[in-house]
Amino acid sequence: MAYEPPAGPLTPGGFDTRRDVAVGLPLFLVEQWRASDRTEGEARRLLSRHETRGYSVMSDSAGLTRLSQRLGLLEVLALIDRPKRILHACARAAGGRPVGVWAADNAQLFHPETVEASTLLSALLTAQDEIRRHCEVRIGIGAHLGSYYELSGGLYGAEADAVEEFAENDTEGGEIAVTQAVVDRLPHGHPFALRPKDGVGGLVGPVHQVLDGPRLDIPGLDEAWAAVGWPGKSGVTGQEHYPIPYSGAFYADLLLLDARPGDADLAGRLAAEHLRERTVVLAERSAAPTDTPEVELLRGLSLSATMRDVGLSLLPPEGAVEIKVAGPLGIYLFEEPAPAVRFALWMRTGLAEREIVGRIGVAAGPVLAGRTPGGGWDVAGAPVNLASKMAQDLGTPGRVHLSEAVRDALGDHVDLTGFEAVRRTVSGVEMTYYVG
Repeated sequence: MAYEPPAGPLTPGGFDTRRDVAVGLPLFLVEQWRASDRTEGEARRLLSRHETRGYSVMSDSAGLTRLSQRLGLLEVLALIDRPKRILHACARAAGGRPVGVWAADNAQLFHPETVEASTLLSALLTAQDEIRRHCEVRIGIGAHLGSYYELSGGLYGAEADAVEEFAENDTEGGEIAVTQAVVDRLPHGHPFALRPKDGVGGLVGPVHQVLDGPRLDIPGLDEAWAAVGWPGKSGVTGQEHYPIPYSGAFYADLLLLDARPGDADLAGRLAAEHLRERTVVLAERSAAPTDTPEVELLRGLSLSATMRDVGLSLLPPEGAVEIKVAGPLGIYLFEEPAPAVRFALWMRTGLAEREIVGRIGVAAGPVLAGRTPGGGWDVAGAPVNLASKMAQDLGTPGRVHLSEAVRDALGDHVDLTGFEAVRRTVSGVEMTYYVG
């Protein structure tokens, strides 16, 4: 069984206010759990204070690998921004609200149970219509009606994980997929055309494609997602923008790039202004399976808090920053590759001392990084994707994985005795990395 820390607070500084309001890791609840008797009943009692019921709506972009082969990072970010704006405007019109920070190409919304299922489906059909008309990027959408735990701005729990899983892995661009629980809320004789989606479901039950149906009439929709006047309110309706993962200054430039597609000079100027060569460390900790989902959730959060504590204790005072610890992942950014690799090796040891098995990827290259409007940090770029690919998709538990760029940049600065080259083909692209 993976190590779980003793009762009581984390090391000094682990629960200061600035860290506790960060989306992704509800440290206040971790502290309560560690101070309790950690039984199934106590887990349910603690989580019951945060339980909510409604529709979780998740989206995931399609075709980004192909786009990234011909476009720069900022151009890709501009392309995936517009579908987010459209989805946000349509969901808000149907009584929904955004969840978390919409980093990378994902988006999540929550609609209370009082929203009619037919209203939600009509809004999602309208969103897909608008995206087809106005966007180069397509998104798949998954929706489920269920119970969740709302913690630090995010939705947690077994049902939250399940809808995220099928939305990301089992939907295609332009598709809307909903669970049986959503279909059951539609009125008898409803006008929506549905088709069972084979091979998907599990915990959330059967899943259905929404092929057609009435659209939701949203007055001023074009203005609502136009993002005019950012930073601040956007659109003539005065709706707030979706929770962007960028600074206001950068986002204003991103909107300018969106308005001038194909402007290579502008793209080059903005890339030179905003992108920096950095090294990304991505660590994934082991899971904490138990007999009950409530205990598993709290134990997992406790393990993530331990991983965060280990990472913060090992970060050098300069030239490095923790980007986030969310779920089983920790992401860190370094100015130079050698300190990043030393940190990765030390972190593997630190986690192992607490009986936590980690898989760590280290990759270098141009990234966009900075503070978000909510005060946290975020990072985007090929190194993040490569570090994730090495650690999560191809990684060996208990090992550190280095990209070719990192290995070539190290020289004699770090002892890499025991590291071996590995060649793999991923999505049709051959890649070499080093494992040790």
